[in-house]
This record gives sequence, C-alpha cells and structure tokens, in this order.
Amino acid sequence: LRSSCASGGGLVQAGGSLRLSCAAPQFNFREDYVVGWFRQAPGKEREGVSCFSSSDGSLYYSDSVKGRFTIASDNAKNTVTLEMNNLQPGDTAVYYCAARYGSSWHVCPPTYIMGYWGEGTQVTVSS
Repeated sequence: LRSSCASGGGLVQAGGSLRLSCAAPQFNFREDYVVGWFRQAPGKEREGVSCFSSSDGSLYYSDSVKGRFTIASDNAKNTVTLEMNNLQPGDTAVYYCAARYGSSWHVCPPTYIMGYWGEGTQVTVSS
C-alpha cells in the first residue's frame, strides 16, 4: 500500500456521509489478507475502526462505528473502501488504510502488525 493513497476525506456536517477509497495496485489481493481502516485523532493513538479478512470473509467494526460504517474490498480493482454514514464530531480524525498478508484476525490487528499503510486522509465532522 506504500504506493497507494486514501482519498475521499473532507469536511462534513454531523449526520452527513463520506466515502473513503484506497487504491493498492501493488498489493496482491489473490493471497489471504487483512485490510482495514484505522484512524488517529489529535492526541490519541491510532485505532482500528473496520477490518476485513479475505480468508474467511470476516468483518470487524469497532463499537463506535458499528451500524454506520461499511468496509468493502474489491479484488478486481485492488481497492478498499469505507462508506461512512451519520458521521459525528467524534469521527474527526486522519483515516488510514492498511493491509497485511495472512489469515483472519476477526478484529483489526494491532497497528504494528499491519505491514502496509496508505497515506492518510483527513475527515472533519462539524457539529
């Protein structure tokens, strides 16, 4: 994902929606992998908000975004997207896509395990 970047961030009012996209042309989506979206708010640690594991199709969403965010992986296009609905000020952060090869974690793996990172995109939600 080092040659990829996340796009789709921006400024939105509370209750609004954004769609983040991450292109990863050099990542081999034919192998077992885990892809995910992480975010980092000012003064806080980077946290995993949603991850997908290809080996068993498992999806993970953090409690704070469950029911509002949807992750999708498109192998044909080598992209990972995050649909974000009903955004709240607490969602304000820099969002990063990340990936690693390997079997399912059923949750978002720790950040130090994710071997590939895209450039971040800023999401700002105003109240």
